[in-house]
Amino acid sequence: MRLLLIRHGDPDYENDCLTEQGEREARLLAGELAKIPVDAAYVSPLGRARQTAQYTLDAWGMEAAVCDWLREFDSRIHRPDKEGLSIAWDWLPQDWIREEAFLDRESWMQTDVMKEGHVEEVYRNVTDSFDAVLASHGYHRSGLLYRAESPSCDILAFFCHFGLECVLLSHLMNVSPMILWHYTCALTSSVTSLYTEERREGTAIFRMNAFGDTSHLYAGAEEPSFLARFCETWNQADVRHD
Repeated sequence: MRLLLIRHGDPDYENDCLTEQGEREARLLAGELAKIPVDAAYVSPLGRARQTAQYTLDAWGMEAAVCDWLREFDSRIHRPDKEGLSIAWDWLPQDWIREEAFLDRESWMQTDVMKEGHVEEVYRNVTDSFDAVLASHGYHRSGLLYRAESPSCDILAFFCHFGLECVLLSHLMNVSPMILWHYTCALTSSVTSLYTEERREGTAIFRMNAFGDTSHLYAGAEEPSFLARFCETWNQADVRHD
C-alpha cells in the first residue's frame, strides 16, 4: 500500500482559506497528482485543506472522506518561556531539548507540560483513527508493526497540515513527533510518500521514499512559500524568529 500525506497550499490562516499563491500551488499539485490512480482520499475539515484537495479531487473525479482527526494538531500547552497557551509543538528547540524525555516515542507525552495540556488524549485519537483507516485497507497495527492481513497496492491520499503530518509519521516510524516537528519542514502543497514493505509474509512497515516533495512547484515555475520555516540566520530581521 502507498500513502500520500499532502500539506495544504499557502494559507490565509485568519480566514482559513488559500491565498492566491496557495490556489496556484493547489492547481499545480492537482496537475501532478492527477497522474496517480488513487483509491481513496481523506481530508481535514479545515478550509485551507479542503480547498487544496478540491482541485485534485476534481481531477480524480472522486470525493474525499472528511475526517475531523486530520485537522491541524493544535493541542495547547503552557510553553515555559511564554505567557498564555501555545500550540504544543511550537516552541524553541533549545528549551524543550533540555528534557531528554521529549526524544522518546512514549515519554514525550508524559512530561508535565504535555500532561497538563492533555496532549496524549489528542495524539491517541489521531493515531487510533489513522490506524482504523489503514485496517480498513488490510493493514492492522500490532505493537510497533503492522499485520498485512489483506495485502494490497491501494493508494491512499491524506490532505492535512504540517503538525498533523508529523504526528502520522511519528506513529508510523515509532519516534517522538517532537523530532519531526522541529527537525523537518514540509512546505505548503508538499507531498510525502510512503510504501509498505513486507519482507516477511504477514508483517509490514511503512517506509518513506519522499518527504515534502515540491517538484510540482518547480515544474510550474512557482517559488515555494516560506511558511513552516523560520529565520535562516539571526540577522534576518524581516523573517520570523519565534
